Amino acid sequence: MRLAIIPARGGSKRIPHKNIKDFCGKPIIAYSIETAIKSNLFDKVIVTTDDIEIAQVAEQYGAEIPFMRPRELSDDFTGTVPVIAHAINSMKELGHGVQEVCCIYATAPFVMIEDLKQGFKLL
Repeated sequence: MRLAIIPARGGSKRIPHKNIKDFCGKPIIAYSIETAIKSNLFDKVIVTTDDIEIAQVAEQYGAEIPFMRPRELSDDFTGTVPVIAHAINSMKELGHGVQEVCCIYATAPFVMIEDLKQGFKLL
């Protein structure tokens, strides 16, 4: 399976709930989700989050939330790599064979389909 993982924790200190703040008419996370889906590169587009409100918004825009991220991976000190590793392992535990993974940040509204396709070509 080819998987897009969008990390989006709810506990931002500087901008609370920044991942679902309105940006030009829709939640900022919606851009990453929609671009990943429209690229047709991924079998699944998932959001890993610890926040039910972020999960609900992500689902509205087409992402899947197959699990909730544990609190210990949702603090100010946890890096992206452990979060992505947890998501991969969680998907494997749910019976999905993960072959390729792309991390797309929730706050990247300018990511373009062509960027994703070029990245995949390089991979």
